[in-house]
Amino acid sequence: MQAPSPKLPLELLIAAPRGFCAGVDRAIRIVELAIEKYGPPVYVRHEIVHNKFVVDRLKAIGAIFVEELDAVPDGKPVVFSAHGVPKSVPATAEQRGLDYLDATCPLVSKVHRQAERLVGAGRHIVFIGHAGHPEVIGTFGQVPAGAMTLIETVEDAEVFAPSDPANLAFLTQTTLSVDDTAEVVRTLQQRFPTIQAPHGEDICYATSNRQAAVKAIAAACDAMLVIGAPNSSNSLRLVEVARREGIPAELIQRATDLDWGFLDGVGTLGITAGASAPELLVRELVDRLSERFDVTEREEETTRETVAFKLPRGLEAAA
Repeated sequence: MQAPSPKLPLELLIAAPRGFCAGVDRAIRIVELAIEKYGPPVYVRHEIVHNKFVVDRLKAIGAIFVEELDAVPDGKPVVFSAHGVPKSVPATAEQRGLDYLDATCPLVSKVHRQAERLVGAGRHIVFIGHAGHPEVIGTFGQVPAGAMTLIETVEDAEVFAPSDPANLAFLTQTTLSVDDTAEVVRTLQQRFPTIQAPHGEDICYATSNRQAAVKAIAAACDAMLVIGAPNSSNSLRLVEVARREGIPAELIQRATDLDWGFLDGVGTLGITAGASAPELLVRELVDRLSERFDVTEREEETTRETVAFKLPRGLEAAA
């Protein structure tokens, strides 16, 4: 009987930080505690975070995901997603007498508050972000129509023609590419020297840290896999960062999505996960790779995250 072929060696270089951030942890916990407090079902407006595994698990314990409040029956509790919602959404919930919990990431809420203050001070806001993303929709919904202009690219910034160039401010989506956003900001500041910058960085610590961790390991990798959802902005940015560093990179949602052909000729594989992807999915991928390869793994930590956010009032006791 022929002996099985020996497994080829594969070194895994695993980026850290990776996976869940404090805002995602908090949002998921809010849904779990709401189900414990009210009993199932608890409705959630939009995906609580952009990850199918997480959403499916919450569905299994009693969460029902809907896109609009119209789909929430009277008398049922509803949770707003971590991406934030326009002001009109909680206002409608209050008019209907719905119990609601706001799982908006506190760092997104900080951007909302800045937008209100800037518009209140008479400034027009240039908002750097991706059209159609829930966070962008939620932020635009904090201020009157026409008070903000969306800029997605350097090209947009180059042709932007405000009515009052001396009275501008800019804010950004929290999950953007650090490098791309810096280019857009440079262009705006060159064209409009008096444009007001936000108080502190709008791109969140977790997005920045995960991108920096990818950059730190990219030179030692032949290719990289990013675990995350195709509608997850921060996960897509990690793929872009790796490719910009000169290595092939692909986004997968689960280990079962892995295309073995992607690993042809790969001796060192980088692995990371977007801020909405649980560590369980990283371990699942490592286990799957071990089926075909003689795997060794090493974690490369670039920074340690200690951020934690409080739960909303009313759920602290339940926790």
